[in-house]
Amino acid sequence: MGDKLVIVESPAKAKTIQKYLGKGYRVVASMGHVRDLPKNGLAIDVEHDFAPEYEVTKQKVVSELRQAIKQADEVYLATDPDREGEAIAWHITQAAGIPRKKPVHRVVFQEITRPAVQAAIANPRTINGHLVDAQQARRVLDRLVGYRLSPLLWDKVKRGLSAGRVQSVAVRLLAEREDDIEAFQAVEYWTIEVDLRKEETNGTRNGKEQTNIFRAVLVERGGQKLDKFAIANQEQAQAIVDDLDNATYRVHSITRKDRRRSPAPPFTTSTLQQEAGRKLGFSAKKTMKLAQDLYEGVDIGGSEGTVGLITYMRTDSTSVSQEAQQEARRVISERYGDEYLPEKPPVYKARAKGAQEAHEAIRPTSVARAPEQLERVLERDMLRLYTLIWRRFVASQMAPA
Repeated sequence: MGDKLVIVESPAKAKTIQKYLGKGYRVVASMGHVRDLPKNGLAIDVEHDFAPEYEVTKQKVVSELRQAIKQADEVYLATDPDREGEAIAWHITQAAGIPRKKPVHRVVFQEITRPAVQAAIANPRTINGHLVDAQQARRVLDRLVGYRLSPLLWDKVKRGLSAGRVQSVAVRLLAEREDDIEAFQAVEYWTIEVDLRKEETNGTRNGKEQTNIFRAVLVERGGQKLDKFAIANQEQAQAIVDDLDNATYRVHSITRKDRRRSPAPPFTTSTLQQEAGRKLGFSAKKTMKLAQDLYEGVDIGGSEGTVGLITYMRTDSTSVSQEAQQEARRVISERYGDEYLPEKPPVYKARAKGAQEAHEAIRPTSVARAPEQLERVLERDMLRLYTLIWRRFVASQMAPA
């Protein structure tokens, strides 16, 4: 009797999952996509529903997959839980020629941990044709735009330039913004501010010297509110300043209110790239490479061995599983105290239109695995990124400050 065959994209991911599934399963890697549009030619039938004309790009890998499939009783396609992963799974079924009688299952998980992988194997589904179609539509648009526009750029601007479905639109937005800047007509206007101090002497508060100085901005004159352009030149401004020089100032009213600042939501792909760039100086490419390694599995030694340290890193969702929230609350209570816990776990709404809420935000697979526990096993930049993700997620589950 043959093993159950599990197909993933990368050897690192295969190694981690093989450990969790053990005997009776064989985990192999497709090394990414096994089919794609040929490099030369449009390879899209624009006269017949824009049908793509794929070719096998990894003949050796496909041959090895066919042999492994032949020896297996069942096949599990465990590629990434997004459009690209769904398309890779579909392409494998097309290129490897899996017999119709052989059971083929699609399994997805948001994190590479033993419970998540075993739960996915126990609850398989079929390939989602809608996700496959979405990926193919993007791929076809990439080819149609790039193949048609890039040669035009070479002819009119410079050889080696490229156009694409995303970057061409971004360039247009930049060009339109530049047009707005060029068309902008500068208008002179002035504002008046004054530094005021209480008549009584300075004192101390909480051990700190108090200067009793605050800044006020002129917003009203003669009972009339001043708009942004009300003071048009220096002469008008100076005349007002002269009037104010000998004026007596009184505090009309004092409004006191507490300000509460809610924590930022856990990371999505875009916010992780932005924050890693701002705080760590990482490029988007470097951030995603490190995140991929953290997701697919790192050998942390001890009884755990190789383990996925974060959830899937390509996501536009800020959703978090109840299990992760409860674990975060336990860690916050133990490390920082109950005063940092909100009454209920916070719920964050997706900012991105059309966000895939079935996915989770980027978070540690175990909040109990604090960054300081990994200092000796993670290389420096990987540890810095993990620390950023861990802190952001823990903070997202805390009470407002």
